[in-house]
Amino acid sequence: MENEFRLTISGKSINEGFARVVVSAFAAPLDPTLEELADLKTAVSEAVTNSIVHGYGDKCGMIYIKGRIKDNAVIITVRDRGCGIANIEQARTPLFTTGGADRAGLGFTVMESFCDKLSVRSKLGSGTTVTLTKRIAGKSKW
Repeated sequence: MENEFRLTISGKSINEGFARVVVSAFAAPLDPTLEELADLKTAVSEAVTNSIVHGYGDKCGMIYIKGRIKDNAVIITVRDRGCGIANIEQARTPLFTTGGADRAGLGFTVMESFCDKLSVRSKLGSGTTVTLTKRIAGKSKW
């Protein structure tokens, strides 16, 4: 089965939950387990939150989400046109944050732990693209 969608949302925290629901509904035809679905929703939530908090900061920009289903995998791309990441390797280090004391610095760690593959591309001043890949074994395949 192959399928895809594109979604553009305002980079407001109110839309983080909306993105989770869209991705959840999109993955439903693969009959994911509750754990697989929760993993995917959590990873998407972290990616969208990173765009809002770190990509745009005090500004409100757009977040572009693209989803694909291919070979029993859900591939979600979350892209912003925010400030970009100066050092991706450093940003992926657990507990590193540019968000101040109220941030845990675990966004990329969470995304990586809940997905099978995580890739990050970024350019200063142009934004960041995070691609999450989650294989779905599904309930009907057990």
